[in-house]
Amino acid sequence: MPTPLTELPVRRLTLRDLPLCGDLGEDRDWPRSDHKWGLLLTAGTGYGIDDPDSPDGKGLIAACTLTSYGTGAPQDPSYAVVGMVLVAARHERKGLGRRLIRHALAEAGNAQVSLYATESGEGLYKQLGFTVTGRAEMLRGHFRPTGPPPQVATRPATPEDLSAVIRLDNEVFGHDRTAMIARLPAFSDQLRVAEDRGGLLGYAAAWPDRDTHTVGPLIARDTETAKALVASLAAGTDRPLRIDVDTRHSELCDWLRTRGLTTVTFNSSMSYGAPTLPGDSRRHFAPLATASG
Repeated sequence: MPTPLTELPVRRLTLRDLPLCGDLGEDRDWPRSDHKWGLLLTAGTGYGIDDPDSPDGKGLIAACTLTSYGTGAPQDPSYAVVGMVLVAARHERKGLGRRLIRHALAEAGNAQVSLYATESGEGLYKQLGFTVTGRAEMLRGHFRPTGPPPQVATRPATPEDLSAVIRLDNEVFGHDRTAMIARLPAFSDQLRVAEDRGGLLGYAAAWPDRDTHTVGPLIARDTETAKALVASLAAGTDRPLRIDVDTRHSELCDWLRTRGLTTVTFNSSMSYGAPTLPGDSRRHFAPLATASG
């Protein structure tokens, strides 16, 4: 008898699995995003379930990533993020997503775990013990510079800025993300910083994702600094921007809408193991990425 889907083994994914991850994404109408998959499989760990019916033995019917942060990560993480949760359309609602998330939680150990959930996935995560901690508004469109320009100066980041960017990110994010942030200069097409005489005020990256430039992470002292970083990134690309803004920063969302971006969808930020997310939400404007492809 064939093995039940929920008993199929979960295996670790490698960069050799990038084509399979892209195929699975396309199955769920996520355009291919090898660039993002590559980062997450390098800075974190991917998990997948192979397709038992694939004629050549190659193919995935479910996948996700787990990125661990904190002292001793990944051996002793204090915080972890689940991302890219995908189940093949023909196998949805058969327990594969639940199996993958449980596997990721087991791998995370005692760490607090967070993720961004689409509306369709939020119910499953609540059943598994996650609680909603906030929302992110995805905006997309060609940025049109109108009105007075932001008054905060920005410039391209240099290699000498990396240690200061990591220190600021660790302070705002609440955990040590060195393994991820150190990869941003190579991963992003643009990495910019804002500073004054006292030091770094914020930083932001813009990285290629299909036909857009996704803005994230976006860390800033205040809304004016966030605006200046976004405007400077927009000036360096002809592509539409995509940005997932924490809805607590409504002023930034309003400003983006007046400059050509429109709301696409909302995702919920969710946490397992603690009722709130770590870090300083006042300065954390946008994540590297959310769940929606």
